[in-house]
Amino acid sequence: MTEHAAAYVRQLEEAYSFMASRDDFLVVSHVQPDGDAISSTVLIGWLLGRLGKRAVLVNEGAVPSRLSYLTLADSITCVKEHPLDRSFTHIISIDCADFRRIGIVSQSFAEDAQLLNIDHHPTNDAFGTVNLIRPDAAATVEILYDLIAHQGIELDLEAATAVYTGLLTDTGGFRYSNTTPHVMEIASELLRIGVSGNQLADHLLEKMTMPQLRLLQRALSRLSFTDDGRISWLFIEPADLADTGATGEDLEGLVNYALNVEGVEVGILYKGTEDGHTKVSFRSAGKANVAAVAQTFGGGGHVRAAGCRIEGQVPDVISMVVESVRRALG
Repeated sequence: MTEHAAAYVRQLEEAYSFMASRDDFLVVSHVQPDGDAISSTVLIGWLLGRLGKRAVLVNEGAVPSRLSYLTLADSITCVKEHPLDRSFTHIISIDCADFRRIGIVSQSFAEDAQLLNIDHHPTNDAFGTVNLIRPDAAATVEILYDLIAHQGIELDLEAATAVYTGLLTDTGGFRYSNTTPHVMEIASELLRIGVSGNQLADHLLEKMTMPQLRLLQRALSRLSFTDDGRISWLFIEPADLADTGATGEDLEGLVNYALNVEGVEVGILYKGTEDGHTKVSFRSAGKANVAAVAQTFGGGGHVRAAGCRIEGQVPDVISMVVESVRRALG
């Protein structure tokens, strides 16, 4: 076993010990949760249930409706709608690139809180009491699969579906460069358990609601490029969501339309907020480390996929971000 592999095994064992030796957990994933965040949350909930532990599953935001089929998804509390009425000492943070991504849920952490930080983002700064971080994992559910398998615990169909969902969404349908042999080995095992891979792919990657289509039409009408065609971007304002009937979850995958144009090295999506900020999502074809770009604006993520939140209206932010990306491309 290599030193790297041995260190990972130690992290897996320390994370399991954290859960096995404590009780009454608060489990939280990042704000604006995606497929991996929700899948990881319900998978931890499933594991804690197997261990006979009590747990409260929460998020600052609501579970995207397209993920409502996941077992335990309906037990994840949206704290913006239903604030927590007590504090917690034992915290499990899932898929949060940094502490800020936990959002307002952190207000319910006790002063002496102990935190298990499980994540796959390279920009994670190990903010936990115990940290289980594997930056080369395709998704946080991949790490959780390893954790469960290392303990010899068998997945049932519901848990396997959660793992497959997280892998499918964070690898873009097993198309991104993070689709490793290990990912495909896991997916193969999940299919043997009975996961319906084709149905999940159709539901999560192919189907589109009418509001989502209207939002896409509006965004594509604004598709812009730098003179050399290497950087492309679209933007969405708050009024666009209201006019089309779309919700925040309908923005999922929108940035890829900017990246997927031939010759584009970095695609960017700008989303204006009601409070005068702009959320920026980056996607890179590989020549630019967009995680480093996002970090300069207080964000983070992966080399090829990252994001940040910048004070200022969309028109004021676009040129500043594009220039930063231009420098990263060299």
